[in-house]
Amino acid sequence: MSTSNLDAADLKGVLAGGLIREDVMDKIWDISKVPLPFTDMIGSGSASNSYHEWTQDVLAAPDTANAVVDGADASGNNTALGTRVGNHTQISDKVVRVSDRAEHVTKIGRAKELAYQLSRRQQELRRDVEAIMLLNQASIADNGDAVAGKSGGLPAWLETSVNGGAGSAVGGFNTSTKVVDARTVSTARRALSEATLKSVIESVYNEGGDPSVLMTVPAIIGKFSDYLFAATTVAQIRSNVSQTAKDAAAIGAINVFVSDFATLKLVPNRLQQYHNDGSAASCADVFILDPAYLSIDYLQRVMTKPLARTGTAENRQMTVDWTLVVNTEKAHGMVADIDATTAVVA
Repeated sequence: MSTSNLDAADLKGVLAGGLIREDVMDKIWDISKVPLPFTDMIGSGSASNSYHEWTQDVLAAPDTANAVVDGADASGNNTALGTRVGNHTQISDKVVRVSDRAEHVTKIGRAKELAYQLSRRQQELRRDVEAIMLLNQASIADNGDAVAGKSGGLPAWLETSVNGGAGSAVGGFNTSTKVVDARTVSTARRALSEATLKSVIESVYNEGGDPSVLMTVPAIIGKFSDYLFAATTVAQIRSNVSQTAKDAAAIGAINVFVSDFATLKLVPNRLQQYHNDGSAASCADVFILDPAYLSIDYLQRVMTKPLARTGTAENRQMTVDWTLVVNTEKAHGMVADIDATTAVVA
């Protein structure tokens, strides 16, 4: 203790733990955002079976020889059948275990621990589902034993308007096995090319699609924005920006790409995962999407169920039984196996 006065250092030094109360803000700060770009842009529906099916159809190509003689009898048969496809549902869960004491002691940032944990785990569950839907994951039937059912992911579904790297191969719905096969990933990453991207957009358009969203990992969005910004004059950019007299903005990014066949909003998705090309895990896919032809369907929406109590603890399991519905894969496109660290090229 100081010989001249009692100071704060003396109070902190008192055994055991000192005499100064802790000053802890009664708030929890979190930067793990809940927004789900893909889930929020697509539709949602209900499933009635663990194998959820729907039909796809497409119009015939224009018949330029379509001419008949006046008064002639009708002939031929233009009736056509669609294709029956489906996806397996997937159960995803989170388990919460909170002791009675943890529930009742005074805590920082929340009053009831069980309610807090359930709220946070539900947010995590929704993020899990968002990320899984964008995985190159084959669909798998649940066998009720050791094999969990899995929903085929978006990259596995796409097969018509897909441009992949060297050695890659599309997956798609297998009419023989009634499962969605995962695509074969390229063994060589490559830079995103504007020409390749425009080619895929044109392919989607020719198939009858009207895509409106380009979605990929943030790093590639940034690289593509840099490329477009460098190729565009400031005057061209400013002409599309509404400003009042008192506003001033330093424009350094582009978030809409206008091609000959579609106007695409650039959407970064921090939950979209990278995949490994055999040498490094910095590959990612660039999706060209028409959200009107996508949905997440639920056999059972998020539900919280009490588990058997274990002594002085409350246990809960939160589950959701869901599947990704790609109404028609021809409405979408993908430029796959892109190196997120490389600048975009022409």
